[in-house]
Amino acid sequence: PKVKLTTSYGDIVLELDQENAPISTDNFLSYVESGFYNETIFHRVISGFMIQGGGLTEDMQNKETDKPIKNEATNGLSNKRGTIAMARTSEPHSASSQFFINHKDNDFLDFKDESPNGWGYCVFGIVVNGLDIVDEIANVETGNYGPYSDVPKDVIQIISVKISE
Repeated sequence: PKVKLTTSYGDIVLELDQENAPISTDNFLSYVESGFYNETIFHRVISGFMIQGGGLTEDMQNKETDKPIKNEATNGLSNKRGTIAMARTSEPHSASSQFFINHKDNDFLDFKDESPNGWGYCVFGIVVNGLDIVDEIANVETGNYGPYSDVPKDVIQIISVKISE
């Protein structure tokens, strides 16, 4: 399936990998279908690394999420430029709604082993249109906001996320 993220910077179209990451894809689509991502923001942006969103509102409040999912980082997909992956805490199986788009190749985020530090981050799709928008977002000015760092100085809103095919 393809999904269109309409952002305040422009549209980003993702193609999700249902075959290699069925749990992560179904989880993401469930949030899309419920309208969860509408009016969230890209709250963590690091140029040359990634842009992260899908869980916080414009006033930096966490949205209530569903239960965490199993980490599918063993699927052989790599955190290459333009791929989308599930964000999580230090606990390997803690991903819920937040995701990130890799701004460059981040192979060090790939699965290595089942140790706490080796699990990696599950890739479940790729940007098929709008990588220029990802680049624009990745290069905005950032700063600190309360306990958060790398927060864009100007809000980057995810206006809506819809299944496009």
